[in-house]
Amino acid sequence: MHFAVIQFPGSNCDFDLLWAIRNVMGAEAKFVWHNEKSLEGFDGVLIPGGFSYGDYLRCGSIASFANIMPEIKGFASEGKPVLGICNGFQILIEAGLLPGALIRNNTLKFVSKWQPLQVNNLTKFSSEFAENEIINLPIAHGEGQYIADEKTLSNLQENNQIAFTYEDENPNGSLRNIAGITNSSGNVLGMMPHPERAVEELLGGTDGKKVFASILKNFCEDCF
Repeated sequence: MHFAVIQFPGSNCDFDLLWAIRNVMGAEAKFVWHNEKSLEGFDGVLIPGGFSYGDYLRCGSIASFANIMPEIKGFASEGKPVLGICNGFQILIEAGLLPGALIRNNTLKFVSKWQPLQVNNLTKFSSEFAENEIINLPIAHGEGQYIADEKTLSNLQENNQIAFTYEDENPNGSLRNIAGITNSSGNVLGMMPHPERAVEELLGGTDGKKVFASILKNFCEDCF
């Protein structure tokens, strides 16, 4: 399975994400610059965290108009996997690939720490976890408060699109403790926590590996 790791000006988790999927998980992967207009030959798209375009306007808003985004939208419409982490989550929302919005943390402060999460293992990005498993992943964001209208929130809940929720405490005020959601088709995931920063014991934990293992299992026919 061949992954494209999208790079924008200001991306700062791109090398972490490439290392996680290629060196730790053993999949093929390469960087794709935001000005490219083709994803030919790729089977999955990974959008890293960081501060694309310096987070001017709203986080992810300028990146959502990049040349590569129409290709990513077409990629998603074909049912291929797209994962956006932190700023990548913000980009997916700004591009209309995921519902709702991400706004300033309710504390108005940047938060950076390891955060307990509860997993809904009924998504294609979380199936390798146990039911209601509690995991720990790093978070690092200033605009991670997820909001949406009640109808959207109810639909997300009823359709099992809420993949991860904050456990013990809510670090940013997200409605229904939402930390990560999928689209209605289940092939696009946006999440604020960083699984790529938790794939080796040297980094402090390996809970993030199961996110990537779930992608490989559910979207790659030749991986197992």
